Amino acid sequence: MHVWQLLLLFGAAFFGGVSIFLIKKGDHTKQLKLVLSFSGAFLFAITVLHLIPDAYHGNDNLVGVFILGGFLFQVILEQFSDGVEHGHIHHHEHDHHRVFPFAILVSLCIHAFLEGMPLAQGYQNQLVFGIALHHIPAAFALASVMMVNKVSKNKMIFFLALFAIMAPAGYFFSDTLSHTAAFNLQQYFNRIMGVVIGIFLHISTTILFESSEGHQFNLRKMVVVLLGISIPLIGFLMEM
Repeated sequence: MHVWQLLLLFGAAFFGGVSIFLIKKGDHTKQLKLVLSFSGAFLFAITVLHLIPDAYHGNDNLVGVFILGGFLFQVILEQFSDGVEHGHIHHHEHDHHRVFPFAILVSLCIHAFLEGMPLAQGYQNQLVFGIALHHIPAAFALASVMMVNKVSKNKMIFFLALFAIMAPAGYFFSDTLSHTAAFNLQQYFNRIMGVVIGIFLHISTTILFESSEGHQFNLRKMVVVLLGISIPLIGFLMEM
């Protein structure tokens, strides 16, 4: 795996989170929804065009079971993360003070770690861009939750760096085990990819199909969704 890919994975999540310090205070819901719509469409497209065909390439009949497992696992994770993976921002108040909900951070870290594991098998370009894109709004939402809950700036930067390093850590963990004879992880990469596909399907469809206010047609959202789908599709057609 190239150094620039690791830096992109880390940088997208980290700077996506710390960008909250650079943006003027106010309601950024509309802008965040547009970024989410683009990332959700891009993630859905690369999953359908690249990841699913590659996962089934080894003729492993159990891949579908692991895709379902990944989908359900993400449902469970969101009981702790409050949907921060797809940009939901919730306020957590306790009496007269606010406490940062560490369950959100832990679930996001598990989520990112799992996403990084299949990178050791070579699903790199599409998966790297997909993870990086969807971690930008997720990190921003995480930073927003921390800011609302009065987490200090230094702690926010530390927690964002911790989240940002999880996907690269998942790659290094998986790569190390795949070169260890005792584990021989390579034979299970398609199933690991199945779990990640299930996670991606849940996140991307949740982003894309969440109801807009009043169920009204949103031209800007439609444009960014089409753009998010078009970029991987054009790349896919050019590779044929």
